[in-house]
Amino acid sequence: MKLMLRHALVVLAAAVLTAGSALALDNLKFMIGANPGGGYDQTGRGLGKAMVEAGAARSVQFENKGGAGGTIGLAQFVNSAKGDGNSMIVVGAVMVGAIVQNKPPMTLAQATPIARLFYEYNVFVVPAASPIKTMKDVVDMLKKDPGAVKWGGGSRGSVDHISVAQIAKSAGVDPTKINYVPFQGGGEASAAILGGHVTVGTSGWNEMAQFVKSGKMRAIAVTAGTRLSEIAVPTLKEQGINVEIGNWRGVYGAPGITDVQKKALIDAVIAATKQKSWNDALASNDWFPALLTGDDFAKFVDADHKRIEESMRAVGLIK
Repeated sequence: MKLMLRHALVVLAAAVLTAGSALALDNLKFMIGANPGGGYDQTGRGLGKAMVEAGAARSVQFENKGGAGGTIGLAQFVNSAKGDGNSMIVVGAVMVGAIVQNKPPMTLAQATPIARLFYEYNVFVVPAASPIKTMKDVVDMLKKDPGAVKWGGGSRGSVDHISVAQIAKSAGVDPTKINYVPFQGGGEASAAILGGHVTVGTSGWNEMAQFVKSGKMRAIAVTAGTRLSEIAVPTLKEQGINVEIGNWRGVYGAPGITDVQKKALIDAVIAATKQKSWNDALASNDWFPALLTGDDFAKFVDADHKRIEESMRAVGLIK
């Protein structure tokens, strides 16, 4: 009798936990700390779609809140979503860089690490009508007059900004003298490049690929360490510039959620990454899968924070 009662209690507890997990993702809300059209936006919407397809979420809502490298969206998320197991925010190296540089009151330490999703590499592009053919052309211009080259990319302190500063340093140019124009999202950066408002632009390949393939832009370099078979563009290292840098993206949950809610979000993300639509998105955007969850992801972010801080200090972005 006691064994039967104990078994019944175990079954009931499991049912409650299962129901709780299902309810936690009944109406999932994504905060995207960037304007529509960029890599953060594509990541959040692609993951949300895959979660619904996996049956891990019944419905998904998205809110875009661009500015300050994603930290404006992060502040709103931390303040408004406390204890909400239905909420996640898209994060990445760009946001970590913004936190290092701007030291905002709200950081990722206040949120709950869920999963790193993938890496991507940046591409440098110029308008199709530009006389610039290679990154060596840009470096030659940079050496003559650092301010004459107007670089367009993500927010100050982003991977985009750090890569430009590292190129300048590699070329023997003072990184503090570069003329860098930050944009809040990939859509704004693309418009500036196409309009000839910047000399050279940089962003993730997935954001620029359509313009390169259509002939509206010319790709002159990628930030990967070795040539990528999927992208027929030379690396910086191939062109004598000793710079290699990658971007990553992931998701965090709200502050103060329970272990059960955290596990439900992690399980939902894992289920989503097994969906065809998600893997199609990885392939079409040249995102390189790098799933890492929970505490292991938290350790990675801590290490990346230190790496980005050291890189910024080395190139003069912070003291």
